[in-house]
Amino acid sequence: MARILRHGGILSILQSNNFTGGISQPCPAVVGYIEKYIPELIPSLVPIHSPMMCGAIYAKKYMKITDKLAFISPCIAKKNEIDDPNCGGYVSYNVTFDHLMEYVRKHNISGPKVTDEIEYGLGSIYPMPGGLKENVYWFCGEDVFIRQIEGEKHAYEFLEDYKERVLGKKDLPFMVDALNCAKGCIYGTGVEKEKTTTDDTLYELQKIKSASKKTGRKHTWSRNLSPKQRLACLNKQFKNLDINDFIRHYSDKSKGLIIEKPSTAELDAIYASMEKHTKKEQHINCSACGYATCKQMAKAIHNGCNHKDNCIQYVKGEVEKEGELARQMAKEMEGKNAEIQSKNELIAQLISEVSVDFESLDSSITEMSIGNNSNAEESTGISASMSDVVTFCDDLKTALEKIKELLTRLEENNTEITDVAEETNLLSLNASIEAARAGEAGRGFAIIAENIKKLADHSKDTASDSDQNKEQIQNAIENLLQNASKLIDIIDGVNVRVTNLAASTEEIAASADMVSTISSDLKDKLERLNA
Repeated sequence: MARILRHGGILSILQSNNFTGGISQPCPAVVGYIEKYIPELIPSLVPIHSPMMCGAIYAKKYMKITDKLAFISPCIAKKNEIDDPNCGGYVSYNVTFDHLMEYVRKHNISGPKVTDEIEYGLGSIYPMPGGLKENVYWFCGEDVFIRQIEGEKHAYEFLEDYKERVLGKKDLPFMVDALNCAKGCIYGTGVEKEKTTTDDTLYELQKIKSASKKTGRKHTWSRNLSPKQRLACLNKQFKNLDINDFIRHYSDKSKGLIIEKPSTAELDAIYASMEKHTKKEQHINCSACGYATCKQMAKAIHNGCNHKDNCIQYVKGEVEKEGELARQMAKEMEGKNAEIQSKNELIAQLISEVSVDFESLDSSITEMSIGNNSNAEESTGISASMSDVVTFCDDLKTALEKIKELLTRLEENNTEITDVAEETNLLSLNASIEAARAGEAGRGFAIIAENIKKLADHSKDTASDSDQNKEQIQNAIENLLQNASKLIDIIDGVNVRVTNLAASTEEIAASADMVSTISSDLKDKLERLNA
C-alpha cells in the first residue's frame, strides 16, 4: 500500500507542477550521495517520501497508531533515512529481512497470513529492477521516458553526468529510477544470503505482476482501462489524503565536507601501501571498491572515506602472500614434524628403557623396604632385651648391696666373737691358775680350761680369718658394684642407640615405601606417554 501511496503522490507532483527529470528517491544510498557529493541535484530529487516513510506517515496521521514503528527492510542504508531529521522520526527501527528471519527461525515463530486494506497490484513489484518504471508505464503510458539505473558504479557515474545535463539545461527524462544495488532492493544488503544466489524471487514477482493486471472495468489494475483512467482510479483511492503530509525535504550535506586533493607524492605513498608499484597496477580500475578508478580510490583513502582493505586487488595480493607464507610454514612444519617424529621415537625408546630401570628400582626398593622392616623389628626386639638386661643389672646391684650390708653385720659379729674369745681366754687362764693351785684335784679342770682356751683361740682365729675373707668378698663386691654401674651405663647407651636405630630404620622403611609409590606412579605415567 505504501508503494502505491507514494506512487500516486509522485505522479500528482510531476503532473501538477510539470516536474520532469526528477530523480526517484526510494534508495537512501543514492539520496545520501547526492546530498553529500552532488548537492546541485537536490532540486531534482522527487519531493515525496519513500514508500517506507509514506506508510509510516499514513499509519501515524491517518490510522492514529501510537506504537513505535519498525521497518522490515532489505537495506541496511535505510537506517540513515530513519535517522534523517527531514523524516520526522516516524520510524524507530530498521529490521533487516536477514536478521528478522534468523530470529523467527531461532524462536520458531509463526502466525496467520496478513491482508492489506487496499489492493496494491503492481506496487508489489516496486522493489525489483524496473519496478517503478512498470508502474509509471501503467498509469502514464509507455511513451514517457524512464531512465533506469542500477548498480553503484553505473549509478554514480550517471549522476555525475546527469548533473552536467541538468546544469546545461539539456533534455531530461520524465523520471530517473536510480538504485544502488544492481539487482534492485529485493537483492539488497539486508536480504538473506540464500535468497540472493538465485533468480527465484524475480520469477515469483513476475507471477505477481501478471496476476495484478485485472480484466474488470473501473479498477485501478484493469487491463481494459487506459493509463489515464487507471490514474483516475488510483487518485480516487487517495482523495482524502493531503499531499502536503507526504512532502520530503532534503539537506545540503556537502557544506563543511572538505575533499582534499592528494599530491603526487601522497598518491604514490598510498599506492605503495596498496602494493600498486607499477602504472599498470595503478590503473586496473576494476571498480570493485565502489570507485571507477584506482586513483579515485586512492583519493578516498587520502580523505579517510575508504580503506585499502576494500581494494580487491590488494586483498588478493595479501591472500596470496598469506598463502605463500602458509605453504612455507607447511614445508617447515613437515621438516619439524619429521624431526619431532624422530625425537618422539627416541623419547619412546628412552621411556621404554627408563621403564625397565624403574622396574629394577622398584624391585630393589621393595627388597630394601622388606629388609628395613625386618631390621626395625630386630632393633625393636634387641631394645626390649636390653631393657631386660638393665632390669637384671639393677636387681643384681640391689642384691650385692644387700650382701654388703650382711658382710658388715658379719664383721660386727666377728668382732663380738673375738671379744668373747679373748674374755674366754682370760677366764681359761684364770681357771688354769686355779687348777694348778688345786693340785691333783684340779687337774681335770685344768684340762677343761686348756680345751676352752684352745676353743677360744680357734674361735678368735676363725673370726680373724672370717674378717680377712669378708674383706676380700667386700672388695670383690665393690668391684662388682662398680662394674655393674658401668654395665648399666653402657647398656643404657646401647639401648638409646638401638632405639634410635629402630626409629631411623622405620623412617627409612617409610621413605622407601614413598619412593616405591612415586616410582610406580612415574612408571605408569611413562607407560601412558609411550602408549
